[in-house]
Amino acid sequence: MKNIRSIITLGCLAAIAATAGAQGYRPGTGITDIMRAGPRLGPPPARPSTAPAAAPVQRSAEFIVALVNSEPITNTDVQSRVTRLIKENPDAERVPRGELTRLVLERLITERAQLQLAKENGIKVDEVAIDQAEQTVARQNEISLVELRRRVAAEGIAQQDFRNDLRDQLLLTRLRDREVESKVKVSDAEADEYLRDQRNQSVKNVALENLNLAQVLVAVPENATDAQVAAAQKKAQDIAQRARAGEDFAKLVRENSDSPDRGNGGAIGMRSADRYPSLFVEATQSTAVNGIAGPVRSSAGFHVLKVLAKAQIGSGDATVTQTQVRHILLLNDPKRTTAQAVAQLAEFKRRIQAGTADFAGLARDNSQDGSAKQGGDLGWSRPGQFVPEFEEAMDRLSPGQISDPVVSRFGVHLIQVVARRDSKLSQSEQREAARAALREQRVEEAFTTWVQEVRARAYVEYREPPQS
Repeated sequence: MKNIRSIITLGCLAAIAATAGAQGYRPGTGITDIMRAGPRLGPPPARPSTAPAAAPVQRSAEFIVALVNSEPITNTDVQSRVTRLIKENPDAERVPRGELTRLVLERLITERAQLQLAKENGIKVDEVAIDQAEQTVARQNEISLVELRRRVAAEGIAQQDFRNDLRDQLLLTRLRDREVESKVKVSDAEADEYLRDQRNQSVKNVALENLNLAQVLVAVPENATDAQVAAAQKKAQDIAQRARAGEDFAKLVRENSDSPDRGNGGAIGMRSADRYPSLFVEATQSTAVNGIAGPVRSSAGFHVLKVLAKAQIGSGDATVTQTQVRHILLLNDPKRTTAQAVAQLAEFKRRIQAGTADFAGLARDNSQDGSAKQGGDLGWSRPGQFVPEFEEAMDRLSPGQISDPVVSRFGVHLIQVVARRDSKLSQSEQREAARAALREQRVEEAFTTWVQEVRARAYVEYREPPQS
């Protein structure tokens, strides 16, 4: 289980996006993120004075350190972020406190300028979307919503502050989609050239490598004792040894795994390597197909990994796990709130499961998407094709299952997975994978430039240096 503070600081919400391949903005505050947050602008240096130094004055720790377009950033804002940063990233302690504080202040200024721009552009996030984000954080950490809230409180974070952080992350994601992602295009010729370049490189691009991994997770509870950690590690080591000895991995998963994917034999699905946790990719890099890696330790516990398949985009055997999916979409509408759309789709789900309505019929009659004529059918999709909110919900469904209503930037969806298959990628599908990888590179470059432009346009008035 990740420390709750790191959930806020690192934006575990769009880890909704770690699984979504950087499709949404992840406003992290790790030390590396801060260093890259933009130009290191600061107040002009003070002029030396010949007057005698005044005696130090005792003062309150709460005061304004900067104004961003007239909106204040307080000393408490800065010091709270510094404390979070040090708690979740020990490397931050190696940075001198004054430098770290200055970098955090610059990060806050940059974020505040972006949030103000989101407001000016009429971008909004309602309570239903925040509810869903909160549920996603709990689900990704494999705990209940009640337990998540308990742990947030135990960290000394007010529930409303936690939800406000989620709101800000959603706003920044939607702002990035609107201002950056929607404007980056990659032509067929560029995708083909990129694919050719990657085929000729000795070091393969991880974004073009496909993996299918299965896992056994032996969970380690938060604040576990040394004895509990040692017991979990020994259990994972025993499982890995049994798997290497030839025991059926799917059976080991069913009997031992604490992961939600245990019902599928632990298989995560064929997807590009950059859509897996880097820990998994590194652990299996030199592992052959059908080989066992691990156990490896994560914040959730110990993972025993089996490589089910490997393929490089551009090779003749490149495959991917495809999902046949359909949905009913109710668009964001001034005449209907998000909560009303959620209620309507929840009623549709009840009727479908009761056998009194048909998914395709309800889609044709109600969906506000171009797929309505096809009964909501979106065809066979590959990983990364849909926005993170949609895909995260889709990936949790088995064939035949229907999701609860899912809020995305487009509206509210009711999703049903029809079938799944492992399929060789056609030339056009390989081109699309190359296009996505190249586009992601360009989005990151464009985003960095855009952030610097937003920061440069903001009026920033520095008041007094932050004090711990």
